[in-house]
Amino acid sequence: MCGIVGMVGQGSVNQEIYDALLLLQHRGQDSTGIATAEENGIFHIAKAKGQVREAFRTRDMRTLLGNIGLGHVRYATKGTASSEEEAQPFYVNAPYGIVLVHNGNLTNTRELTQELFRTDRRHLNTSSDTELLVNVLANELQTVISGLQLDPEQIFQAVRRVHQRVEGSYATIALVAGYGLLAFRDPFGIRPLILGARPSTSSETGEAIEGRYEWVVASESLVLENAGFEVVRDVEPGEAVFIDLEGNLHTQQCAEKPQLVPCSFEYVYLARPDSVMNGISVYEARLRMGDRLADTIAKYTPAGAIDVVMPIPDSARPQAMQVARKLGIEYREGFYKNRYVGRTFIMPGQAVRKKSVRQKLNAMSTEFKGKNVLLIDDSIVRGTTSKEIIQMARDAGAASVTFASAAPPIRHPHVYGINMPSRQELVAHGRTIPEIAQELGCDYLVYQEVEDLKAAILEGAPDVEDLDMSCFDGRYITGTVSEEYLAWVEGNQES
Repeated sequence: MCGIVGMVGQGSVNQEIYDALLLLQHRGQDSTGIATAEENGIFHIAKAKGQVREAFRTRDMRTLLGNIGLGHVRYATKGTASSEEEAQPFYVNAPYGIVLVHNGNLTNTRELTQELFRTDRRHLNTSSDTELLVNVLANELQTVISGLQLDPEQIFQAVRRVHQRVEGSYATIALVAGYGLLAFRDPFGIRPLILGARPSTSSETGEAIEGRYEWVVASESLVLENAGFEVVRDVEPGEAVFIDLEGNLHTQQCAEKPQLVPCSFEYVYLARPDSVMNGISVYEARLRMGDRLADTIAKYTPAGAIDVVMPIPDSARPQAMQVARKLGIEYREGFYKNRYVGRTFIMPGQAVRKKSVRQKLNAMSTEFKGKNVLLIDDSIVRGTTSKEIIQMARDAGAASVTFASAAPPIRHPHVYGINMPSRQELVAHGRTIPEIAQELGCDYLVYQEVEDLKAAILEGAPDVEDLDMSCFDGRYITGTVSEEYLAWVEGNQES
């Protein structure tokens, strides 16, 4: 999971890209980067470890010249989280010069690495699949170029060839020196990518220039709305969007059999609630999750076993409010959140996650003492955070603790951009629900049903017929994820 943004503006875009990355910070905190391009094709790149506010200085922003650019916030799922060399964007100098950012995970990296070395004669300097992707794109673009000028049809032909070679999930934005901005999405649309536009305005009068537009592509719609862009639409699965230096938009479907199957975990946890993805409001989807979870809680918990409903802030708050409303039980806020500690799920290492839970949350004893509490969280992944939270509730005086997850048990690795590579790390893998409850230390444990989660997300979205729910049901939609591949991923994950 990462956050990406690309802009084609009338004036300098560096500040707006910076602002966009602040809005996408929840999608990755390991590193960040910005690249811009001048009309003469000169790239300017700044990237560093850490979060956006600490990574860029005034001197960095002054060097990021140009009216076209892109940005990235990284949450490491491939490569090394601590390596600044693997921060995005990545650059290759031929053909023309390409800078690229990517959100997702490629699942045929072994094959691509061999092909690039032996057949394409390209050198890779990191283990990042984004470096693989930019080299595949560069090679295919080099192959299709004819004549002196690069035109959109040649770019789309290169993207078609990329789709034929690359497997997995990828939402991608690239700058091609001297030509413009390219964005494309994998044939299943697993990771999100949204297109927006606003009229260009005269620097002298401030009035809109007829027929001229500024453009943005980003991981979440909130970026567009915050900067005054109108949401045009989602980039379609397999589609490529090219915006030239004059601001002209060119689009083409580049996949043979595209099918929209977005990642369900975006709606469960990753995306901000004020975003809309694939026509589905994240906030409304989470409310519907709460409605359906309430029915399951009523089915599996004894009458009178719950006095109050409490969310684990912040992403579970909509679900908890709906559970309380539907069950007719009082809703209370029992945990205070320290907003200066990062999201524990995306922190590396169990020890770091465990330590950060009590730094991040404080249980208010007045809300817990003597009460039978129902705690609602968005999901349970490794169980480290949940176990600590349950113990905090008991320490604060709770008479009993029922724990409910708005997502089903996560029993399978996620290979499309979420850091769940090892089955042994997943608390639900190989355990029954009573066994998980014992491991976590709660009195009762309730999970959302798989079909209820799917229905809650898809309700009201007629254009989306299926979801990637591989971490819940073990069905990998790209069809190329084998047991041998999963074992290889587990054997090569970062310790």
